[in-house]
Amino acid sequence: MKVAVISDIHGNYQALESVLEDIEKEKCEKILCLGDLAMAGPQPDVVVSYIMDYTFDKWEIIQGNTDKMIGTCTTEMYDALSKKFPVMANALIDDRDILTPEQRYYLRTLPPRKELFLGGVSILMVHGSPRRQNEDILPNMKLSEVQEMCEGEISDLILCGHTHIPCGYQLLTKQTVVNVGSVGRPMTGVPKANYAVFDFKDGAFTVEHKAVDYDYETAAMLMQNRGFEGCETIANQLIHPTVRHF
Repeated sequence: MKVAVISDIHGNYQALESVLEDIEKEKCEKILCLGDLAMAGPQPDVVVSYIMDYTFDKWEIIQGNTDKMIGTCTTEMYDALSKKFPVMANALIDDRDILTPEQRYYLRTLPPRKELFLGGVSILMVHGSPRRQNEDILPNMKLSEVQEMCEGEISDLILCGHTHIPCGYQLLTKQTVVNVGSVGRPMTGVPKANYAVFDFKDGAFTVEHKAVDYDYETAAMLMQNRGFEGCETIANQLIHPTVRHF
């Protein structure tokens, strides 16, 4: 059974569209989405509308940390975020205002994690780590650090995103941790949309990380036109994806 795992779309419909076309070519039977659907991207409303309208059949979706932020946004949250990441704070307020109450409710009520069983493999879907939505699992970490984040979990395969950088770990518990990277805001140094394809069979699986070409120039233009202070910084990052936060 072939399964696509995507994460961190961040309102980038151009990237999502290209990834979905690639998933179709791969003949994946299911799509697992690890959250962060909207924030700080060119078209947050278009992405959330698509996911709400067309993902009933073969998608499994959980909440990312920015989904929760948009869904529960307050003035106090904006003030706290603006002290460290002013551009992200401006994006948060703008996204909140663009999305409808129904869309914000959808983001607010997504489950923070999901467990499922595919092809004889038990799977845990999280956004950041099993401990926290906003905890980083990055390349080149000490194995003991990743092991500690996953302590107490029993799933064979732990899927995550959040960092926008693909990586993977084989734990001493024989569990596998895979970060699938980001569809909409890759931070790999290359402006390509990242996701992963898994093939499950008889209690085992293979994984292929994929980097898909998409129209990042149009995405950057749309981002530039968002109009909030700092949107041009995010637009530039879609063309030159090297910086994590602003």
